[in-house]
Amino acid sequence: MHVKAPIRPIIDLSLKADGSTDTALFARDVVAGLSKKQKTLSSRYFYDATGSKLFQQIMALPEYYLTRCEFDVLTEQKQAISARFGSDGFFHLIDLGAGDALKTKILLRELYQQQQEFDYVPVDISGDAMLHLTHALQAELPKVKVQAVVGEYFRALEWLQEHKHERKVVLFLGSNIGNFNKDESLAFLKVIRSYLKAGDKLLMGLDLRKDPDTILQAYNDPTGVTAAFNLNLLERINRELGGNFVLENFRHFATYNPLEGVMRSFLISKVKQQVHLAAADQTFTFDAWEAIHTENSHKYTLEQAQEMGKACGFRTETVFQDQQGCFADVLFAVE
Repeated sequence: MHVKAPIRPIIDLSLKADGSTDTALFARDVVAGLSKKQKTLSSRYFYDATGSKLFQQIMALPEYYLTRCEFDVLTEQKQAISARFGSDGFFHLIDLGAGDALKTKILLRELYQQQQEFDYVPVDISGDAMLHLTHALQAELPKVKVQAVVGEYFRALEWLQEHKHERKVVLFLGSNIGNFNKDESLAFLKVIRSYLKAGDKLLMGLDLRKDPDTILQAYNDPTGVTAAFNLNLLERINRELGGNFVLENFRHFATYNPLEGVMRSFLISKVKQQVHLAAADQTFTFDAWEAIHTENSHKYTLEQAQEMGKACGFRTETVFQDQQGCFADVLFAVE
């Protein structure tokens, strides 16, 4: 008879170091972004309950190649990846931005099959997502020890420092690094590196440069799911911060610059209008056809990816790619 690993209580680190709540931080970030000459809203706020469901739909779209390609990488090369993880004994598998862990479960099953000694630490800003994932893994992989953490990536890594003498393998899948600009991505990876020691590893997903039309269609599907995902950010502001955005007055717009390798998403105001934010008691004016920048998604060459890792103190150990060469999961090592 298989003995289930006990369900550990979820660690909630979502209260900020200054005592503020997520809602207060959300309000501050929205006010700061909409007060800029070039208005912005952070893509980190896409993922409320509705946004998460819409993103699940996006991942199933025929145009959205990213998830399928990374799924293929992990499925076809799971044995080699898992063997690399467990080559030096017990480790914490830390999954940054775990969500429903659909792709990570491929590796969890393989690690279990290989009888690797590890525990799984999914990290996400969504408490609901971590609750659902914990119970799902208890049913699907009952012998895998799971310790879910709700909060920002760096706070979770700081919390893990009580296990600083135990090996860590960090997952940052799904090309999430592409949401940062060059300076931000370097700063982010340097902070990740600062929490790791010799023998630790980082597996990072990267979307590779390809036909610009293929990239553009992935972020501007004809059925409008991506548009609904982008517009839901305004609906979230209305609901949580007392905004009065009229969604019909905005449209989704996406563009790709092949020279820079950057996909950019915007919300465009179709009319001159004012929007009030009750949580901050502030009003913002939009000109007709004024843009709110909501997301960047950088695409890389393999050379750029390896240079980025090297600049942050990592050595490229192995590159895992899908057969079409559309996507790469790069395994970086700390020495």
